[in-house]
Amino acid sequence: MRDPDKPQQIIDAAVRVFARKGYYNARVSDVAKEAGIAAGTIYLYFKTKDDILVTLFREKMAQFVATLRKSIADEPDAVAKLRRLIFLHFQLLEQHPELAEVVQVEQRQGQKFFRGASAHEISSYFTLIGSVLEEGVAEGRFRPGLPVKTATKALFGAMDQMATSWVLGKRGYRLADTAEALADIFLRGVAAR
Repeated sequence: MRDPDKPQQIIDAAVRVFARKGYYNARVSDVAKEAGIAAGTIYLYFKTKDDILVTLFREKMAQFVATLRKSIADEPDAVAKLRRLIFLHFQLLEQHPELAEVVQVEQRQGQKFFRGASAHEISSYFTLIGSVLEEGVAEGRFRPGLPVKTATKALFGAMDQMATSWVLGKRGYRLADTAEALADIFLRGVAAR
């Protein structure tokens, strides 16, 4: 009989191990030791180390998008939603530095990962950002004819780069403190004239 809590225990241990050792240097036995279980037990729940990483990303990204969607829902307009989204993106990474390390650095090393395993999760985040941008166009706050797909990727790319720089810089400042400046720069670019 499988323990329903065991996959989460393994994923949480994997985040710590991958952040500390790096994904490629970590072994399944390292994850098992961190989780306090036998190495063979992991294979009851995950086929490979890659499977652990993909599951970790899918689970965490789905939670991340759900949290953002719920948190911005009550904001009065698209500008406020976008500001809140950027701040929360940074705050959530800052609150979970080991996860930030894995998501921003370790997962990037596998090209296959971004072509297939994470496509749906990234797409759901792009859909959320795009819906806020479309709302802003409809409100007249953002310029008519805004290329929403391009603007979505530009905003995600800017947030992603800020987060990666923060992780690589050994988190020497508060990432959330950069949210307002990034929001201002982006909002000036999409504002209705």
